[in-house]
Amino acid sequence: MAKKVAFYTLGCKLNFSETSTIARSFEQEGFNRVEFHESADIYVINTCSVTENADKRFKGIVKQAQKVNPDAFVIAVGCYAQLKPEELADVNGVDLVLGATEKFKITHYLNDLLAQPKLDGGNGLVHACEIDEADFYVGSYSIGDRTRAFLKVQDGCDYKCTYCTIPLARGISRSDTLPNVLKNAAEIAAQDIKEIVLTGVNIGDYGKGEFGNKKHEHTFYELVQALDEVPGIERLRISSIEPNLLKNETIDFVAQSRSFVPHFHIPLQSGSDAMLKLMRRRYMSDLYVNRVQAIKAAMPHACIGVDVIVGFPGETEEHFLETYNFLNDLPISYLHVFTYSERENTPAASMPEVVPLKQRKKRSKMLRGLSAKKRRAFYEEQLGSERSVLFEGENKAGYIHGFTENYVKVKMPWDPSFVNTIHRIKLTEIDEDGLVRFDFVGEEAAI
Repeated sequence: MAKKVAFYTLGCKLNFSETSTIARSFEQEGFNRVEFHESADIYVINTCSVTENADKRFKGIVKQAQKVNPDAFVIAVGCYAQLKPEELADVNGVDLVLGATEKFKITHYLNDLLAQPKLDGGNGLVHACEIDEADFYVGSYSIGDRTRAFLKVQDGCDYKCTYCTIPLARGISRSDTLPNVLKNAAEIAAQDIKEIVLTGVNIGDYGKGEFGNKKHEHTFYELVQALDEVPGIERLRISSIEPNLLKNETIDFVAQSRSFVPHFHIPLQSGSDAMLKLMRRRYMSDLYVNRVQAIKAAMPHACIGVDVIVGFPGETEEHFLETYNFLNDLPISYLHVFTYSERENTPAASMPEVVPLKQRKKRSKMLRGLSAKKRRAFYEEQLGSERSVLFEGENKAGYIHGFTENYVKVKMPWDPSFVNTIHRIKLTEIDEDGLVRFDFVGEEAAI
């Protein structure tokens, strides 16, 4: 009888795309994929190291797997597995820990693992390379969700932001070849998936080759142009791009492209130049303003999301208010707020002027409130406009949800025939839960 494997993914869209690729390698070995809450022979947990919370959740997920099948093998892969392999191997129930390069060869380790008895209280096996050996590229994409796929185009990062462990967990910046990206995009399109989200660690750096080749074979702009030509893709979305790497040519191209949607997610991290210098970011706040203005000039209806960190060492109340006022004045649409947490082996972890946790939480709460206000204002601006919506596949309390091309979340009573379909709508009002109601436009108005 075929063995069963289940997966759990923590963290970013990139992790989801890689989990999908790892899952397909199991299926090629004859495994049946099951849900994580079901009984499996092997449980694979793809870990994240970006937030303290992700570290803590790992042990709970291992316990969850053990509760379903105490005899199953548990394998940890991903960023946390690369950064702290011995620590994960120490967790009761973990049998195998694979680092940044080893995770894509996971089935190579299976025979050894399955040939031995289940560990009883001992430490798991660790296979984790030195991170400077993570210099080759493995392409991946996720197709678990019928409506959208995450397509990985780049991995690793050459930036040295003082708070970040990603270069330690994923290695140097390197990219997929353009022909392979286009091949993967065509494979996704052939499965009737309507939207592709481009993912990577630093996708604006796209084009750097493998094995330390820093010459850009292609630029991010060339990638965007080529993907726009792939038949069968209704929507392409850029997941997150550094402000210094988002060029005017890309903004102008998205504004008139066939399939790229007017939605940008641009990390800021702080609105204070003093903090940006301490964080070792590669731009100052005036460049960020310039990027936002360029987007809004080309696409007034564009949605712009922002990453911001609060409580970084040395952030005074004045620095924080500088960030708050900077964001308040910008025509952005929502925030992803991160409360700074110390990460081992990063320069920021040993910086003086540590911000008390209570202050960090208070500042985080203020920015989350600002995010809600910004999202509401953006939704209100969109009322009365005509948009296209892609409906999702989940029945949430009797409603079907969808996103417009510019990332307005809409809802209507559940109707399974609308799943994974795109319709022209007119946005009419904001519901009590903050989502937008609409009327169908044209022939569909009679539905």
